[in-house]
Amino acid sequence: MRLRLEFTTEPFDLEEPPAHAVAAREVVQNAALDAVDVGPFGNTAEGPADAVLATVDTLLRRALAVGATRISLQVNALGPDVGEETGT
Repeated sequence: MRLRLEFTTEPFDLEEPPAHAVAAREVVQNAALDAVDVGPFGNTAEGPADAVLATVDTLLRRALAVGATRISLQVNALGPDVGEETGT
């Protein structure tokens, strides 16, 4: 199954990206995911379920460790991954 991850970290700083935002973005950019899009107010990435779930775990731990006070995330199921059987 493929999943799409969308997330933001807080507190916001419009002058300079805070350490928690930088850490979270590095986790996503270095993960085995595709369709990664990082921006100042939100970030998205897609990939196989196992990769997305492992990335969420690492992202939460690292962002919280360097000062995030809130992490909002949404995970959407997109359907079977390429080459995966649908069971029908």
